[in-house]
Amino acid sequence: MMNEKICQIALSMLPRIGPVRARLLLQHYGSASAIFHADRDELLSIPDIGPVLAGVVAGGADLERAEREAEFAVEQGIRMLFCTDDDYPSRLRDCPDAPVMLFMTGNADLNAKHAISIVGTRKATSYGRRVCRELLDGLRDFRPLVISGLAYGIDIEAHKASIDLGFPTIACLAHGLDRIYPPDHALVANKMMRNGGLITEFLPNTRPDRELFPMRNRIVAGLGDCTVVVESDVSGGSMLTAHIAASYNRDVFAIPGRVHDKFSAGCHKLIAANAAAMLVSSQSLIEAMGWGKKEEVKKQLALPLDLSENELKVVETLRSSERMYIDDLTICTGIAASVLAGILLELEFRNVVTSLPGKYYQLS
Repeated sequence: MMNEKICQIALSMLPRIGPVRARLLLQHYGSASAIFHADRDELLSIPDIGPVLAGVVAGGADLERAEREAEFAVEQGIRMLFCTDDDYPSRLRDCPDAPVMLFMTGNADLNAKHAISIVGTRKATSYGRRVCRELLDGLRDFRPLVISGLAYGIDIEAHKASIDLGFPTIACLAHGLDRIYPPDHALVANKMMRNGGLITEFLPNTRPDRELFPMRNRIVAGLGDCTVVVESDVSGGSMLTAHIAASYNRDVFAIPGRVHDKFSAGCHKLIAANAAAMLVSSQSLIEAMGWGKKEEVKKQLALPLDLSENELKVVETLRSSERMYIDDLTICTGIAASVLAGILLELEFRNVVTSLPGKYYQLS
């Protein structure tokens, strides 16, 4: 197992391969260790793997360094989450460019029932800090996992508010787990270990260089059911995170501010372009996400008598889960995606299933 884990780390370290090609290789070979046993000619037969990249894979595995990184992780209590592991965050796994390897400290459940990403300006106003706390306070009944980036401003306010409310909260970092950046937030990061954690795709000794923050932002966007922009100028990391979340088919919300406020201009731009829904209260987010309060005892669904075999298969699969992502439903039922889409549409017309934001479905 450890040998495979070392190969997994080594795969994530390969230069010029990246997460998309790494997944392509995994799909072809089945495991990281099998990739590094492949010969160059065989690698050349894989689409998008030309002579240069084949040479990188065939001769570029730094297994000694990967072993040192694995040993460091074990010594420091760092969890190593590979994209095929059961505890790898399922929401992030659905994103095409998700990291193949994540490193995490803390005890957060990355597959929590509800998860919300909150981003905003580093120069938060008193208004932004207040509405951030009010938003989270209104979600007490759901105790969502709150994701942000530990930066100054809205990020740290979201983490602090989550700690105060007893919500699990996790910070996505643009550096390795051997440091905290900014250092001023080390105390908050330490408190997050009790009911949350820190997560990164970067190895120790990786500095928080500017070009790494956009990579971090895609993890922030991918871990949540939705992304909320509290305050933002018209450009910057928060706007990038919002656009990434939209590209992942996640719901994006923006909180409006005063017309001439510089740090609400980005939120207004998102709303005006229909790139984000305007968010004015916690309740509007709850309704838009279809969270709602569920009865402690689920009502038995009165099914039509004329359901087909495949329709019954879909219903029985949905019974086992409060809601299910369409790709997971395809896998569990064994029904082809093109056929399943028609079945779900028919069941929705007949009020048997309900579609939710983000391509999730549940029984009505």
